[in-house]
Amino acid sequence: MKKEIWFGLSILVALVITLFALMPAPADMTNGHVGLLMLALVVIAIMLGFPTAFTLMGMGVMFAFYAFYSRDPGQAWQQTLDLMVQRAYSVMANDVLISIPLFVFMGYLVERANLIERLFKSLHIAMARVPGSLAVATIVTCAIFATATGIVGAVVTLMGLLALPAMLKAGYSTQLSAGAITAGGCLGILIPPSVLLIVYGATAGVSVVKLYAGALFPGIMLAALYVGYVLILAKLKPSVAPPLSEEERRVALPAHATAIMAGGSTRALPGLMGALKRSRPAGVAQRTVVTQLFVALLPALALALFLGLGYRAFTAPADAPTAMVEMGAAQELPPETSYNGGLEEPPIEGGLEEPPVEGALAEPPAAAAPPAAAPIPATEASSTPAQPESQDAPRAYWIAMAICIALAAAFYAYFSFARLEIFKMLLGSLFPLAFMILAVLGSIVFGLATPTEAAAMGAFGGILLAVAYRRFNFGMLKESAHLATKTSAMVCWLFVGSSIFSAAFALLGGQEIINSWVLSMDLTPIQFMLLAQVIIFLLGWPLEWTEIIVIFMPIFVPLLAHFNIDPLFFGLLVAMNLQTAFLSPPVAMSAFYLKGVAPPHVTLNQIFLGMLPFMGIQVLGIILLYTFPAIGLWLPELLYK
Repeated sequence: MKKEIWFGLSILVALVITLFALMPAPADMTNGHVGLLMLALVVIAIMLGFPTAFTLMGMGVMFAFYAFYSRDPGQAWQQTLDLMVQRAYSVMANDVLISIPLFVFMGYLVERANLIERLFKSLHIAMARVPGSLAVATIVTCAIFATATGIVGAVVTLMGLLALPAMLKAGYSTQLSAGAITAGGCLGILIPPSVLLIVYGATAGVSVVKLYAGALFPGIMLAALYVGYVLILAKLKPSVAPPLSEEERRVALPAHATAIMAGGSTRALPGLMGALKRSRPAGVAQRTVVTQLFVALLPALALALFLGLGYRAFTAPADAPTAMVEMGAAQELPPETSYNGGLEEPPIEGGLEEPPVEGALAEPPAAAAPPAAAPIPATEASSTPAQPESQDAPRAYWIAMAICIALAAAFYAYFSFARLEIFKMLLGSLFPLAFMILAVLGSIVFGLATPTEAAAMGAFGGILLAVAYRRFNFGMLKESAHLATKTSAMVCWLFVGSSIFSAAFALLGGQEIINSWVLSMDLTPIQFMLLAQVIIFLLGWPLEWTEIIVIFMPIFVPLLAHFNIDPLFFGLLVAMNLQTAFLSPPVAMSAFYLKGVAPPHVTLNQIFLGMLPFMGIQVLGIILLYTFPAIGLWLPELLYK
């Protein structure tokens, strides 16, 4: 047997002996203590490399049998098997989990379509004059690609192949290069459509739609903090991230652009418009000039569309007052018919007697009839209402419009043919992917589609992108489906194992002991939140986010109601905190992903050192989110009041 196996077994035995030493004497041990022992053994087994799902399942079955056997030995086997079937069926019947394979499939399609190479190249050239441009382009590319895939390993691996050699060749620090790639790749844990948020929502019973809406701005904030750190570091220490040379900034121009520029104009818009009015340069077709002019005018057309939609929204007529009167609302009755009292009849002179008339049973004359009551407002409103008039646009709209037009004029004043080529590169790499992401997330956040429906459309959009970039084939489709099936099966087995484990833990009374222990400390909500986040932060060192979510969230979530903490807000903090599971040594999975594709001279210690500043930025992001909860709660409260 290998030495490593003996070493692992010896550690397991030592930890088990330590656990039994800390446990009370067998005579004083309750089933709750056995549940805590099961929890500790599961964590130890996972740390030693045992499969997480089957470890949870095996431990749960054994300790559930123990719990049932201690109550009724004759029914222990039957009750244990019933528990396994019921928990597995409850996972299979969970509709939220259907979106996981579809989102994963979409991610693998985008990855196999090789869009990340085009995206990184275009962003790299577009940000050539920004300090630390390569690192900034890497983080932005990781954020966009992580949003499209949500698979940390895939993003870190691909960016390690594309961006790391480019940054090292440009003279960037190894630590900064490694930190930018690993931190940017981990953004897929937080930014929707994140599989982590789906798993947390299914575990904690929180709406995935609200989680997606709440995680959008914290994810953007964290990416902005990363970019800000790189910009400041590149400005203060140019040797860490040297600026690109003029040769690397140069953009190759096509023949028609060179021919038009020979006419005297280096700006794209005047040059193309002049080529239409006067004689075109030799060898440049009119169709080419018209096409290039249309592409150059796309930002102006988009701005005009945006301003037009804004004007229409601001000047839309106000809703006409409805003719409906709220039930129970007080209505003024005419003085002749007004009365006091709940259900009593309106008072009339003479009590219940008929009005005196001449003759026996003759009806009272028409002139003696009481005056008709004035019509109530609801009767008046029943007539055809007048058409509401359009409102005037507010002054703020005209100010914003003037600012946008001024910015557009400044943009086109410096819009050269080189920038036109960069814009075309972005148009072919960034905008299709961004449009697909915004369509998927927008349909979820604004309630147009469920996460499952949006994931299905996203997967179809991934196929269309692969077809558009001529990367689609049966082999790519088969490989993407195979990888998505493997990942989805892993997540589903995790849920089955964690469900059985949680049931056994509750049967043994472990949850009650933890609840009593936490409540006995008489913590304030702030202290409990700090304690929970510190525990999750420490668990992120040896464990991955999947184990933390499925094992420990069922322990924390029941305590939130006592401390009056919103599970949605707690989930956002957990999602941001769990990124440390990929950035904190010694079990920083993103570091090992990067090391697997990095050049031989890049050591694991250098990667760890590069990740530490970004892990500090994550802690700062958690503090900002806790101090200003509106960062995560404003959008869900606005959309789902």
